[in-house]
Amino acid sequence: MGESGGAAEARECAGADRGRAVKPPRVASPVSIDVDGWRSAKLVNGAERAWNTRNLGWRVGADAAAALSAGALVAPIITIIDRGIMENASGRNTLGASIKASLGRLLFQPHRFVFSKPFALVIALYSGTYFTANSVDTVSSTLRNQPSDKVTAGVAKFTAPCTTNLVLCLYKDSKYTQMFGVRTSVPRPVPLATYGLYTIRDCLTIFASFNLPALIAPRLPMDAIPLIERNISSMSAAQVLAPAGIQLFSTPLHLLGLDLYNRTHVTWAERWSKVKSEWGMSTFARMGRIIPAFGFGGVVNAAVRRKLINAVD
Repeated sequence: MGESGGAAEARECAGADRGRAVKPPRVASPVSIDVDGWRSAKLVNGAERAWNTRNLGWRVGADAAAALSAGALVAPIITIIDRGIMENASGRNTLGASIKASLGRLLFQPHRFVFSKPFALVIALYSGTYFTANSVDTVSSTLRNQPSDKVTAGVAKFTAPCTTNLVLCLYKDSKYTQMFGVRTSVPRPVPLATYGLYTIRDCLTIFASFNLPALIAPRLPMDAIPLIERNISSMSAAQVLAPAGIQLFSTPLHLLGLDLYNRTHVTWAERWSKVKSEWGMSTFARMGRIIPAFGFGGVVNAAVRRKLINAVD
């Protein structure tokens, strides 16, 4: 029985299809998409990774502006106290007299105070440290596709500001030690042991300033004092208490480092006696400088950055 014309045509088409090679399905090539600043990275194994690059340049500018604002706010009091502690340790002046003299320069000769080398060293130190900490948050929020005002508390938030602070603080303290230490015809090199003690001191301070607040803030009993709870957040309280409390342990390291520079031929018993005699007063003085530096300064830096980020985002 003969086949119909339609069936024959269908068989011929099927045979032709078997003779041709089957092309593989097309796979989407890696692409980069940018929608209102939220940029997708290249497709990797079919999965899409997004980057938050929205207003990135303005966000970096906000990081810098917040850091400089906080640094300028805390630099005067830190300059005064640091000079006083070092002059007191070297015997060049008492702590009270040194602070009084520096306050006089700040009030009656502000141009000489602000444009002095000691002030420039301090504002560079703290503005640089704050900017590094802010930059870690910006890089993290960009690469992880998180909100621009997201604040991190990981390893990078410790190591990056700590490294910056160590480098700048060691340079600043080596200059302060030579400027306000014992008078010599030619400033002596700062001993390596002093650098080592300063390094440990600063690691403790940075950890207490940038990592501890996020860890202890949820555990602070803020509800125990309703008046404080209504006016101060637990994070703000932690940013003040943590760096201040660590001074009980870091101040002896600071004093020993100074004594190694100021006195070259004394016994360790004499050094320990010197550290003990100045521990209490110097601890309170360093609390007085560290609360503005990493307490109030940290609060101001975080608040200004948050407002600027929200304004540009």
